[in-house]
Amino acid sequence: MATALDAARTAAAAGDAPIGAVLLDPARQVVAVAGNEREQTGDPTAHAEVLVLRRRGADLGSWRLDGHTLVVTLEPCTMCAGAAVQARVERIVFGAYDPKAGAVASLWDVVRDHRLNHRPAVTGGILEAECAEVLREFFRSQR
Repeated sequence: MATALDAARTAAAAGDAPIGAVLLDPARQVVAVAGNEREQTGDPTAHAEVLVLRRRGADLGSWRLDGHTLVVTLEPCTMCAGAAVQARVERIVFGAYDPKAGAVASLWDVVRDHRLNHRPAVTGGILEAECAEVLREFFRSQR
């Protein structure tokens, strides 16, 4: 999570919402790191989670990320939760809960819907206070 927090701070310095993500391979080695890049790229899908999934898929030449763990500073939204399911990610670990748009615990539970053919395990609240503070500081500075 510390690496994801560093990526979140880098995104904030670039003017993006401070959300960072790390992807761990089945051996729990970091294989991709990203912060949000929506403002930098003008791409509405350039969320940190989607970026690490894309990068790892490109490295492997496969969309299947079986055994991988997605670590992110903020609970994933519906798009990112859906991307994790589609990529067959094994586990999602997140920091701060997102009561306004969270899609793995707070507002929705997209990833554990029994109707889906793949359901990642979820662990939330890791370094929650620190992850939330990075977001609060950023949005306070935007006002």
